[in-house]
Order: sequence, then C-alpha cells, then structure tokens
Amino acid sequence: MATGKPQLLFVHGIGGFRDTATDRRRWLEALAAGTRDADMAEAISALTQGWLGDVTFANYSDLFNRRGAQGYEAVELDEYDVPFLTDLLDSMLGELSEQFPPEASRRDARVIRDARFQLDAAIQGRQVQGVGDIGRRLIGVTTTMLRLPGVRQAAQWMNGSVLLFQLAQVGRYLDRRAKKAELGAAIRGRVLNCLDPARPLVVVSHSLGTVVAYEVLHEYEGTVPLWVTLGSPLALGAVVLDRLVPRPARCPENVASWLNFWDRDDIVVGRPHLAEWIRPSRSGVKAVTERVDSRGLWTHTATKYLEHGAVARPVIEALQS
Repeated sequence: MATGKPQLLFVHGIGGFRDTATDRRRWLEALAAGTRDADMAEAISALTQGWLGDVTFANYSDLFNRRGAQGYEAVELDEYDVPFLTDLLDSMLGELSEQFPPEASRRDARVIRDARFQLDAAIQGRQVQGVGDIGRRLIGVTTTMLRLPGVRQAAQWMNGSVLLFQLAQVGRYLDRRAKKAELGAAIRGRVLNCLDPARPLVVVSHSLGTVVAYEVLHEYEGTVPLWVTLGSPLALGAVVLDRLVPRPARCPENVASWLNFWDRDDIVVGRPHLAEWIRPSRSGVKAVTERVDSRGLWTHTATKYLEHGAVARPVIEALQS
C-alpha cells in the first residue's frame, strides 16, 4: 500500500511550447478557484502551498515543438497524418453541428456546411492528390472552422495552419510505426519520470493528456486513488479509441476511481460515450462521467474545467484522504 505525501500530477494536452512553471501556476490557480466554488476555501492554502501534496506539471510540449519558445514548428504532414486528421475533423464537425444547429444560427450553420464541403472534397481527392495538396485543403477546413465564434476564441490557435498541426499531435502520439513510435514512448517516459510509485498519486489530465495518462497508468506500478479526465477524446471511436494500447480499452488496474468530465460545448470530446465504450478494470472500476457547463465561448481548456467545484472537490478529497 502506498504511503507518504500524495502526488498531484497535471498532464496537458495539445498546443505549442509550454513553460512548466507558468502552466503549473495557472492550473493550480484554476483548481483553487474550483475549490472555492466547491465551498472548500479552507483547503486552498494547503493546495497552493503544496501541503496537501507535491504538485507536478508533466511538460512534454518540447517533444512536439522543436523550436521551443522561439515559435511553433509547422512540420509537414505525412501519409499517416492525413487519414487521422480527416477522421478527427469529421468528428469535430459533427460536434459543431450539434453545438450550432441551423435554428440557432443560420450564419454558424453555413460556416459548418462550408467546412464540411471542403473536408468532403479533400477526402474524395485523396487518391489523386499529394499529401501537400491535401494538407492545404485541410488547412482550408480549419481556417473556415475558425470563423465560428467559439473556435476563434482559442487564443493559442491563431490560424488554420497552427490549429491543424496541433490537432495532428494526437495522431503523432498514437503513431505506432517503427521510429514514429519513439515519440509516444518519449512522452510516456517524461511523465513516468515525474512519479514515485511508493506514494499515492492523483492524476488530472486534459485532452491529449488523457490519452497519454491512459497509457502511462497501464505502465505505472504505483497506486492511483483518483484519475480525472477533462475534455477527453478517448472515446472518439476509430480516431482514438481503436489506436490505444492496451486494446480493447479498459480502466487501468491501479486506478481506484476514475471521473470523466465533459462540457456540452467542447467540440473535441466524444460526448458521454467514454463510460460506455471503455471497459472496467478487473476490480470493476470504470469511468463515471459528469457534464459541466462552462462560461465563455471556448470550453476546451483545462483551466475552464478546473474552475468547476464538481471537478475540484474530488481532487481535494483524494489528496486529503
């Protein structure tokens, strides 16, 4: 049985180069706001001062962004990226269609229809076009999507090209081909090296970080009282779910409790299917899914989720137990 001071691990998602100290502070501030929202203000000092647990932000962003703080490196797409991105964009447009139905906004529905037309054209021409041509067509799709208010508010995605290449990070992490698989192994190694299996571990993961955490926790030898997933794409069918290791997807055996939170306006998640499509562990633990409703137009950020009392309360309680 794990003993000693708990560990709180943050695992981030897609994006550009991150500063570990800055992001750790932002996530902690958001979690503190959620703690206040949960009427647990008395625990905020213990959380932010590290008395409740040692807080680690597992930063692997440099493995995707070789230019680091000097700017994002727009790597050329390859033949593996294209089918992954077309499937992912198809799923995202499906979510957007639900978020912006024609009866709510004709303008937004028209934008989605235009993006769908561009994506269908790219898919139909995939056999006769080069990867570069298809990549340019897919950038057209993401550029059109950025005309939607919610997507446009994502400050880290300033144009369609950056959005597309950051979405490609999910596929590149999941690429199992020979040397390509080295990237995923390096990312998991980066996370595992932050941890002490002799102590209890609480994991809060977001977006691509939930995919990374899923595979890390299947390798990890310590005990995990709580795993929280935020805005997770784990249940995005063939796009993500069928690429996970191990398969078929199941809850890691060392996880005592798994809470999954999704926002109704988060276009990246696979809605509430995660709890239905990922099998329980042998001890019967499976994801318990809860919807949260965030304020603002862009909801796919970790800090938006962490500000909810429903998210913060179980994290604080797990660290206190």
